[in-house]
Amino acid sequence: MGSPWKALSDDNRREMLLLLKKRDMIPTEIAEHFNFSLPALSSHLRILKDADLITEKKQGKNRFYSLNRHRTLELVEFFEDMYDYNLKSLKEYVEGKEKKNKKTDIR
Repeated sequence: MGSPWKALSDDNRREMLLLLKKRDMIPTEIAEHFNFSLPALSSHLRILKDADLITEKKQGKNRFYSLNRHRTLELVEFFEDMYDYNLKSLKEYVEGKEKKNKKTDIR
């Protein structure tokens, strides 16, 4: 099994996960959202699949890719445990600090 951290380290792969969160897709549908070749897309999909963040299902001659919700939820739970509170609360806290810093930022 590949590393989920390596898989998540790339902006394009994170964007692919967000696309697959909405619905299952075939590679050509995914490729419409990016400016790289099908072989490059295949490489990204393989890394995500090796990390068990997505699944592949063959239907006829098509391959449908889906978000592995169970595995991605495990990652969310890891961060919740790491920070000892709900991630939504953490996000609200961080966004509040950013707003406060912008107000006090003198240029």
